[in-house]
Amino acid sequence: MPVLAASSSPSDRTYSVAVGVILAFAGLEILAIAIHFGAEHRAQRATLPSVKAPVQTASVTPGPTPAPPQAGAPSSAALSASDRLLKEANVLRERGDTANALARLQDASQRDTKNPQVLAEMAAIYESIQLYDRSNETWKKIQDLGPSAGPLYELADMKLRVGAAATPSPGVAMDTAGKPLDAEGLPEGSVFGVTNIETEQVPDPDAETNFRLKIGIKKRDGVAIDHSKLRIMVLFYDSLDNDKVVATDADVNYEWMNPKHDWAESNPETLIVTYLRSKTHAITSEAALSAAAAAITPGKNSTRSKKRTDSVANAEAADSVRRQYLGYVIRILYDDKLQTVRADPPRLINDAPNPSLSP
Repeated sequence: MPVLAASSSPSDRTYSVAVGVILAFAGLEILAIAIHFGAEHRAQRATLPSVKAPVQTASVTPGPTPAPPQAGAPSSAALSASDRLLKEANVLRERGDTANALARLQDASQRDTKNPQVLAEMAAIYESIQLYDRSNETWKKIQDLGPSAGPLYELADMKLRVGAAATPSPGVAMDTAGKPLDAEGLPEGSVFGVTNIETEQVPDPDAETNFRLKIGIKKRDGVAIDHSKLRIMVLFYDSLDNDKVVATDADVNYEWMNPKHDWAESNPETLIVTYLRSKTHAITSEAALSAAAAAITPGKNSTRSKKRTDSVANAEAADSVRRQYLGYVIRILYDDKLQTVRADPPRLINDAPNPSLSP
């Protein structure tokens, strides 16, 4: 039987060619997409280390270098040398050797530029030889130290406010700090002042030293005052081995002559301060509180005393024998402003230990 073979028509061949072309283009497109995303992925991986690099760098960046220590207070060696030179200067000044005393003080000031005692002593010497410009410069250095200079800060402030005349007029009355007194007998610009001080010896066979200070304290006429703002400090000092100035360890009592002492019934008012050192007296551990016991506030208890304890060491008793009464310093403050200073001998303003001005 004959076999018949069907022949392909032209339309079937065209269809096959078209499908082949479409498949070829699809394959090329898929290949192109694969190449594109493959290149992009490689680019991202290449850039990844550069992104992380700053983080790694930041993590190992060293911290800020600590600031070098600032220059602090003078060393203990410098302070001890300064104190030694100050003592030498005081001895030389008492001998009348002002030039060498000033040289010692200048050396001490270079070693310890912020020692108010040294600066005050220099200022006092400059005033004594009438170098007022230099004394004012030195007082200004103390003022710049601020309240840390203690009472010398108040003294410096008053010195600079009043000023020292280049040619002081003869016969002008002044307080111990050099502040001129006005017609009322009060320091210029002050509300209170000391008009007179009387020393009265008290006969006492059992006492080595027994005397009273009668201090006339005057208020400026026509000025209203607040008693709570007034403070009166009477500080006694002894000499130890005729060399060192120390706060007294004697019994000190304070009493107002007028119990009211309000300056309404009488002006001035009189404060009586008694200094008593018995022959059997021995220093006590409370001697350092003498400055605190010397602050008197009007309107409160009018009698104050500093008592000794019963326990006394032998070494302290021996120390008491080496003491002698030296003098006193009187300071009056109103509204935390120094009104006047009285001292006997005057050198105690600079030589005496700084008392606490806290109430």
